[in-house]
Amino acid sequence: MTAGESGHLPVMLEEAVEALRPRPGGRYIDGTFGGGGHSARLAQAVGADGALLVFDRDRRAAERAEALAAKVDARIIFVPERFSALAEVARARRFEPVDGVLLDLGISSLQLDDPERGFSFLREGPLDMRMDPTVGESAADLIAHLSEAELVQILFDYGEERQARRIARALVRERERQPIRATKQLAELVERTIGRAPGARIHPATRTFQALRIAVNDELVELERGLHAALEVLAPGGRLVAISFHSLEDRIVKQIIAREVKGCICPPEQPVCTCGRKPRLKALGRARRPGAEEVERNSRARSAVMRVAERLP
Repeated sequence: MTAGESGHLPVMLEEAVEALRPRPGGRYIDGTFGGGGHSARLAQAVGADGALLVFDRDRRAAERAEALAAKVDARIIFVPERFSALAEVARARRFEPVDGVLLDLGISSLQLDDPERGFSFLREGPLDMRMDPTVGESAADLIAHLSEAELVQILFDYGEERQARRIARALVRERERQPIRATKQLAELVERTIGRAPGARIHPATRTFQALRIAVNDELVELERGLHAALEVLAPGGRLVAISFHSLEDRIVKQIIAREVKGCICPPEQPVCTCGRKPRLKALGRARRPGAEEVERNSRARSAVMRVAERLP
């Protein structure tokens, strides 16, 4: 599956595959199948004796996984679930231990470019933002019923939006006048409320859209659970590769890797360890970013950060 076929350019493809060290006959988990670019390369590497367990709560990804399975020799097993369920699913399908787990976080270009999904303020569409449009509340639903204080909390915590109070107040005033149910309606409201700084690189609504998307999909809780689940299924020497796209994601990945590298959780003033926790991971190198050539080719790679760790015996 090429970028042209899927409409999606996989971010840090070469770096991620190199970090995972896929081997013939290996078993790997792609927790965020998306356009299938990373999985396609892994499938080629593992060959006919290998297998991939791929997750995506966007059920439209099932067709892309089926198309990939028809083109490669490796066995492809698609699971329409959150990646936080990967340990449970792997156990149920006797797909453990695995040689590597990949988590390419955030949203795919396919989702971002589809106006019906409501992820982008650049295209008119319903204000949905659900990874799985059949489950849970949409962004429009949250805006309609959350209190002003709750909206402030979401915008500040998940969007790191300094103007959270002004935006939340404007949302509440506007919804009293009319429902806020469209992407451009929200984007224009935010821009009217906080303005656009001269020469600003990003749209004033960028952080608001990010915050709502994270809240709608419970992304940060999902990430933390998914990282712990990956540790449960990785074989000794197996690799964990996580690609983040904003500081909130990367902070969680960094902290969990650091915690599992350290092992012991006893207070620092305690002279002898009594918790008995042993290190479970070894960090491999520093955080990596895409090269200038990739960023020029794919602007959505600009904020990507990749971290790699290896499961200890």
